[in-house]
Amino acid sequence: MSDPHRVVYREFGAAFERPPETELNLTPAQQDLRITVTRAGRKGKTVTVISGFRGPLPQAQALLKELKNLCGAGGSLDQLGDRPLLEIQGDHRAKVLTYLLEQGYRAKPSGG
Repeated sequence: MSDPHRVVYREFGAAFERPPETELNLTPAQQDLRITVTRAGRKGKTVTVISGFRGPLPQAQALLKELKNLCGAGGSLDQLGDRPLLEIQGDHRAKVLTYLLEQGYRAKPSGG
């Protein structure tokens, strides 16, 4: 890991590198998750997408596994910048929302 006080860019002031957010170990109550159902870019297949997860990759993988078992569907873990996107095949917005709220996450449905 690089030094967090290292100057990265300097013109009219200084900008410093931020530590990667994926290394944060936040509790579920500190997470703000958004649940969307989309078909964009997936050849017409409906996918439930959980975004806003901040934490280590193994924690995201464990949550994805629990959600896939709950929904009885496949899924994958993609990256949006440095944050993981959890994808579950099919429209499981209600199940996922209920489960995440029971686990203590702050989750909201997003989109239409």
